[in-house]
Amino acid sequence: MLVSYKWLQDYVDLKGVTARELAEKITRSGIEVDGVEQLSAGMKDVVVGHVLECEKHPEADKLNKCQVDIGEGTPVQIICGAPNVAKGQKVAVAKVGAILPGNFKIKKAKLRGEESNGMICSLQELGIEGKLVAKEFAEGIYVFPENTEVGADALHLLNLDDEVLELDLTPNRADALSMLGVAYETAAILNKEVKLPEIALNASNEKAEDYISVQIDAKEDNPLYTAKIIKNVKIGPSPLWLQTRLMSAGIRPHNNVVDVTNFILLEYGQPLHAFDYDRFGSKEVVVRLAHEGEKIVTLDDTERTLTADQLVITNGAEPVALAGVMGGANSEVGNDTTTILLESAYFAGQSIRNTSKHHGLRSEASSRYEKGVDPARVHPAAERAAQLIAELADGEVLEGIVEANYLQIEPAVVSITLEKINRVLGTEINKESVIDIFNRLNFEVSTEDENFIVTVPTRRGDITIEEDLIEEVARLYGYDNLPKTLPRGASLPGGLSVVQARRRAARGFLEGAGLYQAITYSLTSEEKATRFAIESREPVKLAMPMSEERSRLRLSIIPQLLESVSYNLARQHDSVYLYEIGSVFLSNGQDMQPEEREHIAGALTGLWVENEWQGEKRPVDFFVAKGIVEGLLDKLGVSTNIEYRRAELEGMHPGRTAEILLSGEVIGYVGQVHPHVQKALDLKNTYVFEIKAGPLFNYELPPLVYVPIPRFPSITRDIALVVDKEVSAGTLSAIIKEAGKKLLKSVRVFDLYEGEHMEKGKKSIAFSLTYSNPERTLTDEEVVKAHNKVLAELKEKAGAELRG
Repeated sequence: MLVSYKWLQDYVDLKGVTARELAEKITRSGIEVDGVEQLSAGMKDVVVGHVLECEKHPEADKLNKCQVDIGEGTPVQIICGAPNVAKGQKVAVAKVGAILPGNFKIKKAKLRGEESNGMICSLQELGIEGKLVAKEFAEGIYVFPENTEVGADALHLLNLDDEVLELDLTPNRADALSMLGVAYETAAILNKEVKLPEIALNASNEKAEDYISVQIDAKEDNPLYTAKIIKNVKIGPSPLWLQTRLMSAGIRPHNNVVDVTNFILLEYGQPLHAFDYDRFGSKEVVVRLAHEGEKIVTLDDTERTLTADQLVITNGAEPVALAGVMGGANSEVGNDTTTILLESAYFAGQSIRNTSKHHGLRSEASSRYEKGVDPARVHPAAERAAQLIAELADGEVLEGIVEANYLQIEPAVVSITLEKINRVLGTEINKESVIDIFNRLNFEVSTEDENFIVTVPTRRGDITIEEDLIEEVARLYGYDNLPKTLPRGASLPGGLSVVQARRRAARGFLEGAGLYQAITYSLTSEEKATRFAIESREPVKLAMPMSEERSRLRLSIIPQLLESVSYNLARQHDSVYLYEIGSVFLSNGQDMQPEEREHIAGALTGLWVENEWQGEKRPVDFFVAKGIVEGLLDKLGVSTNIEYRRAELEGMHPGRTAEILLSGEVIGYVGQVHPHVQKALDLKNTYVFEIKAGPLFNYELPPLVYVPIPRFPSITRDIALVVDKEVSAGTLSAIIKEAGKKLLKSVRVFDLYEGEHMEKGKKSIAFSLTYSNPERTLTDEEVVKAHNKVLAELKEKAGAELRG
């Protein structure tokens, strides 16, 4: 909302308060002022000049040589290139020495051999945006009314000595979308009175009801519609004061009738619309919902197809306006208009919002209806507009107002106690001060025992409950005046929780391993929602999804990561390594909140090692993905309780996938994506992992125990075992650890062989075993005894034979 400081003074006495001081006070009371713009900042020496003579420049067809009286006795010669400059005009002249926007200084000059002593200015050259300049002056200089005094300060006449406050309004403060609304706010802050416009309407003996009738068929969307008739109007330019006020508020002037409706919109916050009565097409106004497929050409000369839920103003047969959004071209006020049908109505915000959104039309009127207008201003706004049209367009206002009224809105009545106000705010405000604050806000207040009974005017539709009244007291009492208190009770130093620390550690490890963090949608399609899920559940369906592709909550992060991998591969990124720590959602049945769980997932494809100098290239494989998972689990301190087990999961390669178990519970998997899935997504060999984060982050770790570096030497034994192909290295490793746990300190797999020299159905796995005793040096006999026990257990439990 743009608020003219000079215009605001029509309603509130601002003596002693500058625009910037007022902006600071308004901001401190709860409405943020984004800035204060001084329209004439830096400009000076711009006056009204009278063009006495105007002839073509002898050496340039597009230039004019003008003799201009600027009120200093002797006329000055000015060369002007404006196409509309002419003899007899009153124009804005920047004298020699004047400064224009952008620190542009006017100097004496010679143009094609002719001297020029100043500059005849357009409004754009005086800093007014081109979109705000009336169409007749958009391509040339501005022409003042004939009675304008020569030599007068042009900046003052154009209201460029004004300052404009830009209010950043929140949706609940629709009352401040008008000059009167801002005036009430300002008066409350400064403890001043509001001076409302005086309405003195002289109506003719003819009655408006003889010219028009009003019928409302859509009473919920339009509970109140009023119409006035003004005859014998003369369409022409608005007076300068009206044009400048509109421009300072960001609205382009059109003509005296349309400008009055825009002026009232800004003054009262009540949108109006003026129809050409003779073009309206009937003597009745019918407000109804549009017929499906019905068409209307709006004022922007665009044909629009309507839907059955859109409110329209009709002449009983065809639409003449999109209610609350934009009028129709068929009843537009033009230069030949003589009779005005003036609309002032109350439309439901939701209806206007739907129409505006559907057609992509957002106007000053629709934005106010959407947020809510004051129903109590519908009639005064119409009367004030009729009065101004009568004054500025020589119109004759017919007696009475024709209306259909089904509106039932009463002022809100809210009660609150002084004790609650002080308890919430931590203040000791007395009763008289609270009553004074409500009076300053122009709220009716009475007391009953310990209660304040506050009747809130309809212009403040945002105040409905006790807490709203407390906020009003707080902001006018002054947020700076609220007592300051320090927190009471015991305080703890800041720090991360166990879960936060482990989450950060997981993220740090994965990024250190070379993976990039991805953040993907939690919403997916019905088809993808259950893919790669660790735990199978029915996916949660959204009640109002934005599209079918985003209609379900995901059960796994992997589908979204694979989409990201595919996206990057399509853009020539051959090697992609991504991870995400995000949420999945498990259904708990219909009408129940889903359970949100945190997962850690990753996807890798391409080359993992690429050393061009040494000619070494190593693609991502199962062991790379598993190694990252092992490193992550080791970083989180749970690796000693982890087991890997071969698995066949839907969407995963049957021979290159393993489940991950923590203390016997399946918490995730790691492996290669199934070739069919890879082909469908246009992927190369891609490996993924997904792990439940909750069990990892909440796992109770044993105390960390430090042990000294061994003082005595260890002994290593390497063994190659021939086993069935189905026997995993993890199974063998577990048997070895169990059998040699007293002296055995570590077990490491270092070779796997399945070549032609191996019996069919068999494979060879080689382990390196390290034995040591922290208290003394081991003897060969002790090692042999422990080693033989390990071999015996391997033969008995896994059928393992030493490879010859």
